[in-house]
Amino acid sequence: MLETPIDVLGIGNAIVDVLAKAGDDFLQAHDLVKGTMTLIDGRRADALYDAMGPALEMSGGSAANTMVGIAALGGRAAFIGRVRDDQFGRIFRHDIRAAGVTFDSTSATSGDATGGDATGRCLVFVTDDAQRTMATCLGVSTDFGPEDVREEQVRAAAVTYLEGYLWDCEPAKQAFVKAAALAHDAERRVALTLSDPFCVERHRESFRQLVEGHVDILFANEAEILALYQMDNFDAALQAVREHCAVAALTRSEKGSMVVADGEVHLIDAQPVAEVVDTTGAGDLYAAGFLYGFTRGQPLYDCGVMGAAAAAEIIAHYGARPEHALKDLVAARLGDN
Repeated sequence: MLETPIDVLGIGNAIVDVLAKAGDDFLQAHDLVKGTMTLIDGRRADALYDAMGPALEMSGGSAANTMVGIAALGGRAAFIGRVRDDQFGRIFRHDIRAAGVTFDSTSATSGDATGGDATGRCLVFVTDDAQRTMATCLGVSTDFGPEDVREEQVRAAAVTYLEGYLWDCEPAKQAFVKAAALAHDAERRVALTLSDPFCVERHRESFRQLVEGHVDILFANEAEILALYQMDNFDAALQAVREHCAVAALTRSEKGSMVVADGEVHLIDAQPVAEVVDTTGAGDLYAAGFLYGFTRGQPLYDCGVMGAAAAAEIIAHYGARPEHALKDLVAARLGDN
């Protein structure tokens, strides 16, 4: 690929992740569907925050996690998202910059006494089986629109990576189409992560239009790709997606992943993990490893291997941020193949 100032530019929800252990009884008591993401308002977010146990707080959001992973691998990552000038906003800005990601988005302000919508936060409840259940208050992220797209950054990025969660808001849809057009005008690539099967169910037709008309690289897990094409057979969904985008990277948990492109299908084994502690961010870090390899011209199979290695690191501990040197782990995994 052509040399660019930015390897990957992420566009998504600027969220502060709040992670805590929880039991199934807690989820049931608070009407949370295990293993999914539920959108909540500020009042419910405050109530859940008060009810949850001791927590770890850090900048998060799906695309932001991916950008942090790319930076940890040695790549040049940037992120666009809306925050407010409040406590969570300051946490987000400091955290993501400290991780090596360029974040220049201006903080939103409000002239009223309440300060308007706060910076988004995602309350993540991790059960003993390592499943994560998320309750997300998008806050000021719901205002994300075309005016937030930094055109110079899109044109400077080899890949612009779009977060499916942001697709819930109409102005964000317009922002995605604008960013994709800018990227393609500059002969760059556009990637999309479908994010969540419930998100796909809410916006199936418009997601299909986005994938078919604007996306070069699609990331999805098995449930998401089945939801996109309304199928109950993974192989049939795989055949459907290969007609609609140049590259599809489809993850299947312990079954590994499949990368589809140019009439070929690459099967990548999942990397063994001694204990799966928390699946938060597994897909985000898979995308990080894959895109890091992709922007360096690696074969697609190797890109999938790099994604699998990055995902394996994340699921072995709590939180969606690497605790070990991803670059060394990825290099070791490539050396084993």
